[in-house]
Amino acid sequence: MAEHKIALEWKKGDEPFTYDTYSRNHQITFKDGVAKTFSAAAVYRGDATKGDPEDLFVAALSSCHMLSFLAIAARKRITVVSYDDDASGWLEKEGGKLWMTRVVLRPRIVFETAPDAATVDEMHHLAHEACFIANSVRTEVRVEPR
Repeated sequence: MAEHKIALEWKKGDEPFTYDTYSRNHQITFKDGVAKTFSAAAVYRGDATKGDPEDLFVAALSSCHMLSFLAIAARKRITVVSYDDDASGWLEKEGGKLWMTRVVLRPRIVFETAPDAATVDEMHHLAHEACFIANSVRTEVRVEPR
């Protein structure tokens, strides 16, 4: 098994600690050792210019699918020139709880020599099955290639 670590740091700062005033900004340090500032979503009084946990969730699913897809393509000796995704996630209330009900991945892939549509669809299916992030959540993850 592999262990994955981050370091998270939040400090109160000079503002009073009330729900309306405390800062939602915090730093997360990944393996590169560089702290990046994230916040809560704007609807939760966060800084709308910063990424938030919901963004990170969508990004993790998109990144995992892409990496799985690239591995499958490489094993099939199908050269991918570029891979872009405009992914979206929906935070919705269901059963009295807010949760990320669905994420739609919209990959746009350029191949050196494009395989047929059925092969690409199968590769996306295999990538979805292999993505351990998607396998770890109950969120519906759909792939809608562009």
